[in-house]
Amino acid sequence: MRGSMRIRSRIAIRCAKITAAVIRKLNRGSGVTLPGYVARKIDPKILSVMSEMVREKIIVTTGTNGKTTTNSILAHVLKAEGKKVVFNRTGSNMQNGIISTFVLETDKKGRLDADYACIEVDENASVGVFPQLKPDGILLTNLSRDQLDRFGEVDITRGKIKKAVLSVPEAKFILNCDDVLSYSLAQECKNPVVTYGINEQIFDDISRSEIRESIFCRACGKKLEYEFFHYGQLGIYHCQNCGFSHPTPDYAASKIEYSNETYSFEIDGIFIDSGAGSPYNVYNTLSAYAALGAINAPHKRFKEAVESFDYRNNRESVFQISGARVQLHLAKNPIGFQQKISLLLKDPSPKDVVIQINDAVQDGTDISWLWDVDFQYLADSNVASITTAGTRRYDMGLRLKYEDIESGVTEELEETVKTLAESGTGNLYIIVNYTGLYRTNHMLSVLADA
Repeated sequence: MRGSMRIRSRIAIRCAKITAAVIRKLNRGSGVTLPGYVARKIDPKILSVMSEMVREKIIVTTGTNGKTTTNSILAHVLKAEGKKVVFNRTGSNMQNGIISTFVLETDKKGRLDADYACIEVDENASVGVFPQLKPDGILLTNLSRDQLDRFGEVDITRGKIKKAVLSVPEAKFILNCDDVLSYSLAQECKNPVVTYGINEQIFDDISRSEIRESIFCRACGKKLEYEFFHYGQLGIYHCQNCGFSHPTPDYAASKIEYSNETYSFEIDGIFIDSGAGSPYNVYNTLSAYAALGAINAPHKRFKEAVESFDYRNNRESVFQISGARVQLHLAKNPIGFQQKISLLLKDPSPKDVVIQINDAVQDGTDISWLWDVDFQYLADSNVASITTAGTRRYDMGLRLKYEDIESGVTEELEETVKTLAESGTGNLYIIVNYTGLYRTNHMLSVLADA
């Protein structure tokens, strides 16, 4: 297959490229999903064909939070090492989007020029994708509740990831041992396991919250004892009944400090002064380092590459509009939103806040997760005004009302942003879930340029 590609595969790639070109010409979207669908319909084995063209190794990243950032760090470091890397930079992580990532990177002859592939994979898609990609490394970031209408309860997601990992038993399994749900998979899968974790407490009280997916031993069912929580069920744990406990991680971040809105830390004796403004990104950076080490990928320039990496990844952006500082943040599940509330409290200045909640398929049509977020902390965040927007703006307003937090509502987000930028506190935070991100980012970019 490496020597001469099948005719069917060539046709599939060609048709996918034509599809992408038509989409761009008609300005009908980004063209990151339909080309993959077309290619797969013509050649159902196209993803396997593409994966065999990768000269060295393939790393897949899955889990609830941090997939896109972690995958981008992996690609960024490998490129800094002089490697040619294919990765789904747009975050399109379902099977069709992943196929598009590969086929749209091929040359005129349908050949892929890549040393490594760094592929973000949706948890639900992992069962179908892993056996085709046959990755060298599987990086699991964490497991928590997300989009109940798509994923169901977290044990369902855990079961799918377990099935996916078992389908590729030779792959190194790199997992977060601070997360008991993730680490317990090490006992159930036959793959060689590499762990990473943080042994010191760095998350504040607001970040930690009371959202726990599971604090029971996966071996015997008894309640775990925790030395401390990072957030959710992540922390240092042990079971007094059967002895199951948090291991000493193979890779750990230490000497973690927060100063000037960014974190610095050490990994493997390497001091990293990152541009990361969220403690989440300490985990993301650590997991990327662990994954590269686990599969013996080059990472001598890790410090240099990470310190030049833009952690915002279009999910945390800052704009200057009419003299105001405007920040855009993505929050698409309870744990993620809790981190954004913690961020607000770290800023003592007066501020205006806009929260946009949509319920499109990509967001999850079930927004009951809003009731798992500890919004009461907003009352102590020196907020001058809160405005809700999006298709579920009234649901968001009701959730705040139950915490005795006043809010307004808007159907015209752009006009609201203009007004707050011109006559508000000069410090505006906009928090959106998935479908609001790219459209709002574009709108803010236009306003900033104006």
